[in-house]
Amino acid sequence: MTGALVLVAALVATALLALVMQRRNGRFTSRPAAATEGAADPVEPGGSGELADVPRVTADEIGAALGDRLTLVQFSSAFCSPCRATRALLTDVVSTRADVAHVEVDAESHLDLVRRLNILRTPTVLVVDADGVVLSRASGLPRRDQVVAVLDA
Repeated sequence: MTGALVLVAALVATALLALVMQRRNGRFTSRPAAATEGAADPVEPGGSGELADVPRVTADEIGAALGDRLTLVQFSSAFCSPCRATRALLTDVVSTRADVAHVEVDAESHLDLVRRLNILRTPTVLVVDADGVVLSRASGLPRRDQVVAVLDA
């Protein structure tokens, strides 16, 4: 009887975890994830408006120039099939926007950047402004309407 209860509890926990992951997959966050654990509000408390602890990337780090307004930086890996679908989606969306660039970064070749930006899975898409500040991010395959909404925001 105890074994059956443990099995039922494990199945319920797995189902709940799957639902949570499904809801979060591909959604863009409005606040950047801090590069380090426990980081507080990204705006300094002094009211200066300067961003503190907000991840930044440079053209040298990603191997391509940043877009005039925004850049979609996609972290991918060779074995990832959702990465191919994400690449096709982002390339298509960016093709209609002259001020937005799409750059794909091989996560395995840029481990230091992956660690610094807290990339935990592929594909992960970062929305970066012209100064290299990470504005938003999504893990997993985003939907077209989500990509368009984050670019129009």
